[in-house]
Amino acid sequence: MSDTVSEGIRTWRRQAHGVYVIAKKNSMLYYLKPPVLIFGVLFPVFFFLTFLMGRPIAADAIVPGMVAMALWFTASAVGPLVTPWERNARTYERLISSPLSLRAILLGDITSGLLFGACLSVVPVVLGLALTDSVITSLPLLICGVVLGALSFATLGVLLASPPASSPSNIMLLSNLVRLPLLFVSGVFLPIAEMPSWAQWISPISPLSYAADLIRTGFGQEPYFPVWVALVALVGFTVVMFLGACFFHRMWRSRGL
Repeated sequence: MSDTVSEGIRTWRRQAHGVYVIAKKNSMLYYLKPPVLIFGVLFPVFFFLTFLMGRPIAADAIVPGMVAMALWFTASAVGPLVTPWERNARTYERLISSPLSLRAILLGDITSGLLFGACLSVVPVVLGLALTDSVITSLPLLICGVVLGALSFATLGVLLASPPASSPSNIMLLSNLVRLPLLFVSGVFLPIAEMPSWAQWISPISPLSYAADLIRTGFGQEPYFPVWVALVALVGFTVVMFLGACFFHRMWRSRGL
């Protein structure tokens, strides 16, 4: 019995170390590049400001949405492209032939996206606090919104990477077809309560809706969803998308694609 437990602990440690190595590899090869960093910070800021120019909205009211959108783009932007890049570089076969399980490989991809999104979200938060009258009224809710949101968005990126495409452009097209519509129905630009009724019905299917709501609550604004609903929804989205990513990646691997 003790030998079985010891072997299980050693296996768990090897898998955990593999997750760390893959996350470190992704960070060094794909995330920590000037174009990715600039895109992750500047694109959401200018995109948000362009949408709001000319509208009578207080500057501090736009900060939660800017933080949520920066988190959305940074945590889910590179994840869909990691697997196609590795397939194109012929390193994907080496990775899946390693002793690591599929779940450990995907968790490594998710961890790198989580850390990248959560760390870069600090930039719009600091800018918002420095340049506007925004005040953080609930730091725990803000941290929960950022961390759980980054985890959910990174998992979405891994799920979108499951189709067997060697060209990153094909996955990028699929990624934008999913992420951009969800962005516009998530209450980032316009509060969900003020959106058309059809958009209010669609907004709950987007994990960004719940992350943005928690971030908005952290800045002292009125939430649309109860806090516990947003927390449970983000955890639920993460679990479902991770299981879906494992299923589709395993399915395509079994077909040799």
